[in-house]
Amino acid sequence: MKNSVQIGPSDTISAFLLFFIVHGAQIGVGIHGFQRIIYQDAKQDAWISVILAGLATHIIAIFMLKTLEIYGSNDLYGIHQDIFGKWIGNFFNIIYISYCSVAFFAVLRNYIEVVQTWVFPDLNTWFLTVSLLLIVMYAFTGGLRVIVGVSFFSAVLSIWLFPMLAFPMKFIEPRSLLPILDSDFSEILKGVHSMTFTVIGFEILYVIYPFVKDKEKAKKHVHLGLFVTTLIYLAVMLVTLTYFSGAQLTKTIWATLTLFGVVKFPFIERIEYFVVCFWLLIILPNLCLFIWSAFRGAKRLVKVSANKFVWLFSLIIFGVSFMFKTRPQINTFNDYYSQVAFYIVFVYPILLYVLAVAKKKFKSHKEQIE
Repeated sequence: MKNSVQIGPSDTISAFLLFFIVHGAQIGVGIHGFQRIIYQDAKQDAWISVILAGLATHIIAIFMLKTLEIYGSNDLYGIHQDIFGKWIGNFFNIIYISYCSVAFFAVLRNYIEVVQTWVFPDLNTWFLTVSLLLIVMYAFTGGLRVIVGVSFFSAVLSIWLFPMLAFPMKFIEPRSLLPILDSDFSEILKGVHSMTFTVIGFEILYVIYPFVKDKEKAKKHVHLGLFVTTLIYLAVMLVTLTYFSGAQLTKTIWATLTLFGVVKFPFIERIEYFVVCFWLLIILPNLCLFIWSAFRGAKRLVKVSANKFVWLFSLIIFGVSFMFKTRPQINTFNDYYSQVAFYIVFVYPILLYVLAVAKKKFKSHKEQIE
């Protein structure tokens, strides 16, 4: 297959690491406050929206994997060139590079806002931006294996966070979930759509799949990663719905962080401060994977080294960060980004699979005639 990714043995990764990559790419800043947004759409049935959104990720992952299996050693950028030709294919590649770049900025800017709101209200945005970019640059220049290692340790070292939900469970009221299915199905589906910003990230499969050496095992680990992520979001949503009243939840921007405020230890008075700072380790895989994915696409268009790319990319992100200063501006940005991400992540893979199958049949028919 033309335009295949040339990969040396030292650059390949084991399929079981896809679990940590997919899981690490999905758990990010969205989990801080997705409950309020979904509740506004589906009310006490918001947990059903979470389940359906998780199911949707599995379905889309199937289309992604089937498309990648057709091409084997080709990533999304090469698939675009093969299906659409060089010029149109590169146009789609530019769109996807832009999407990865915007996704990177969305994670970065939202995390900075959380840090400024909860921990360091007087700290300048430029200082936090530079600090985070330097960390990402250090990890990125280490190569794919370092980025995958970051995803692995992020998942392992953050395990202790989720059992902390047991503390607010002492004050929950399960009857808050009743009546079940009180919302219209259209409202529940609207809640599913609103989950887009929270569950995206697994589209990194399109770029990282060619680097997996035992591809026959990829499906199992990808779906396991998606399943665990869905379970976490479902648990967080159920605790939130039964801990807060409806009126409280509609006014709570970062419900997950507020839940951590219930946790009390003799040696830590405000554990949510520690959680916010520790969350850097959780969003780091997001940032590294998105910038790496953008770099892989940029290499298809121009000859650029990793060092030059990461410096140019970081300068652009640093400049754009000054454009969004207030909460309404960031909310507006998140809304537009979520709308675009929905079509790129949940609609386009189906279309791309249909085109890939059609292209494969056309080629095989043409070869039979010749």
